[in-house]
Amino acid sequence: MSSSVRVAAVADVSEGEILKVFVGDRQIALYHMPGGEFRATDDLCSHGQAFLSDGWLTDEGHVECPLHGGCFDTLTGEPTLAPCEVAIRAYKVRVEGEEIHVELAD
Repeated sequence: MSSSVRVAAVADVSEGEILKVFVGDRQIALYHMPGGEFRATDDLCSHGQAFLSDGWLTDEGHVECPLHGGCFDTLTGEPTLAPCEVAIRAYKVRVEGEEIHVELAD
């Protein structure tokens, strides 16, 4: 079972940018992809103690970790560039009007 949580307004994150949002004690990186799509993953890199919300979006739809330069696919959470090897959680994102919601597994 999953629940949907409002995490931000569309206006809170510019296209091509990343926003850190909090859902309870979870830190989530919210991505506004070029072209307008929103995606979300865990914010903490699985390789080192760095926040992906401090990183950069790539042209391939990946996020580059600011600490060691490894990358993750923002849609699946799978690592795409070393030194990252362990996947992070990716969340389904839904836009309702001007609000962004993330679906969390219970």
